[in-house]
Amino acid sequence: MSWRPQYRSSKFRNVYGKVANREHCFDGIPITKNVHDNHFCAVNARFLAIVTESAGGGSFLVIPLEQTGRIEPNYPKVCGHQGNVLDIKWNPFIDNIIASCSEDTSVRIWEIPEGGLKRNMTEALLELHGHSRRVGLVEWHPTTNNILFSAGYDYKVLIWNLDVGEPVKMIDCHSDVILCMSFNTDGSLLTTTCKDKKLRVIEPRSGRVLQEANCKNHRVNRVVFLGNMKRLLTTGVSRWNTRQIALWDQEDLSMPLIEEEIDGLSGLLFPFYDADTHMLYLAGKGDGNIRYYEISTEKPYLSYLMEFRSPAPQKGLGVMPKHGLDVSACEVFRFYKLVTLKGLIEPISMIVPRRSDSYQEDIYPMTPGTEPALTPDEWLGGIDRDPVLMSLKEGYKKSSKMVFKAPIKEKKSVVVNGIDLLENVPPRTENELLRMFFRQQDEIRRLKEELAQKDIRIRQLQLELKNLRNSPKNC
Repeated sequence: MSWRPQYRSSKFRNVYGKVANREHCFDGIPITKNVHDNHFCAVNARFLAIVTESAGGGSFLVIPLEQTGRIEPNYPKVCGHQGNVLDIKWNPFIDNIIASCSEDTSVRIWEIPEGGLKRNMTEALLELHGHSRRVGLVEWHPTTNNILFSAGYDYKVLIWNLDVGEPVKMIDCHSDVILCMSFNTDGSLLTTTCKDKKLRVIEPRSGRVLQEANCKNHRVNRVVFLGNMKRLLTTGVSRWNTRQIALWDQEDLSMPLIEEEIDGLSGLLFPFYDADTHMLYLAGKGDGNIRYYEISTEKPYLSYLMEFRSPAPQKGLGVMPKHGLDVSACEVFRFYKLVTLKGLIEPISMIVPRRSDSYQEDIYPMTPGTEPALTPDEWLGGIDRDPVLMSLKEGYKKSSKMVFKAPIKEKKSVVVNGIDLLENVPPRTENELLRMFFRQQDEIRRLKEELAQKDIRIRQLQLELKNLRNSPKNC
């Protein structure tokens, strides 16, 4: 019997990447040059947010998706942070609410007005102070409204209930900087990678570590839950300094199910998983290509499909939520690629080639929608619930009716040597110090002028009083 190669049938084997025309890109954007390993970009069905380069403090742009083309240099920014912005994430249930974290140790919640920004925004809807060092990551809970997770360089993960504007839980099981956080489908489990070379699966409400892997041969950088498969996928570096991916059973992290070497390049590998199509996308920082695979529950688990190639290197990638895709074009995934050298944001659509223009139900199953399944009190009380699903056939243009209401908080103060540290955050960089110095010089100059005017007014009043006393009527 002659040997025949084994071909695996897949409806996604011919998926290809299509770059948007230049007029549908976003040009002239001063993308940040920060070397922090993050995407610096967040997308939803209405807005694109990009962290930008700024002199002193931190800022990011928020652009309506229909406003493509060249962006003016003086375009309004969100610029309330006093340190570089390190991460931004859109609220999955309210389109105009975005969370940001920064080197100034704060997490801030911003409300973007309808139609985008008309002027610089400096006042946040909510300021969250709880970390003692800079905050590198923020993540929204996937099924619960107003629950936000933040990871700082103080090795702690704080869980914030935005209904009250306070941290309600703290996860303190890491011994070094947290590199990545990812949730399973219903948000009952949190997995993290850490600089201490350990992969952890954590029960977030109790902070209990359920599984832990000491990755000596596969130094983990990024991790993602693979939907309901009870699998984790990590990207990292092998002992020979080659880029590598590994697949794990979430209930047994003693050994990876498979390890696969990718290449010998040095850029960080970002994994993106689409639970609806079971496709995994791998994009390297500084690469121009995006590889994609299909994941299955049976061996060989990981099947290579194809590769999208581009000459321009990417600094980071934003991902459009499912309800923002163009189903009429059979689009199953969309990236927003940051090209720093050109100041360009380039949409890349992953398309399944189909001859029919009708709705393709086999590639668009029911998907998590824009309605939360739980309230913060329900989730904190121990309830877990799968996300509320929606069909992309009829409801993908439906906007959420939810509105974010900021809690009314009493003003707190932390006074040290007569200085309120929450009101006056100490400068952490030379730029911040210079900015604060010049601001104080302006304030001193203004106060001196005000004092001189008051002196003149006092003299005038004294003369008027003297004249009144010396007038004939008072004699």
